[in-house]
Amino acid sequence: MIQNVTTPAVQPLNLIQSQSVSTSQSPSESLSEFGSYLKDAIDSVASQEQNVQTLNNQFMAGKVNIDQVMVGSEQALLSLQLTTQVRNKVIEAYQEIMRTQM
Repeated sequence: MIQNVTTPAVQPLNLIQSQSVSTSQSPSESLSEFGSYLKDAIDSVASQEQNVQTLNNQFMAGKVNIDQVMVGSEQALLSLQLTTQVRNKVIEAYQEIMRTQM
């Protein structure tokens, strides 16, 4: 049976949907909000990596099950892959903007 599992890395994406869009913000305010959102997302990925390291150490000590280690590892891997893909898309968008301005 397939179960829905929410991961901590995906939760910041829900923050965007819950925030109301304000058209009266200045570009610098929008940029600082976007920057803080990215920082929170990257911190979430880093904390998942640390969690996996902790789970690995606990597994070696016999305190946790291999299933927990595998689930944590997969969540961290998926979060890292998502972060990499978002970074690639941002770079592609930037390069496209730079090409159109010439």
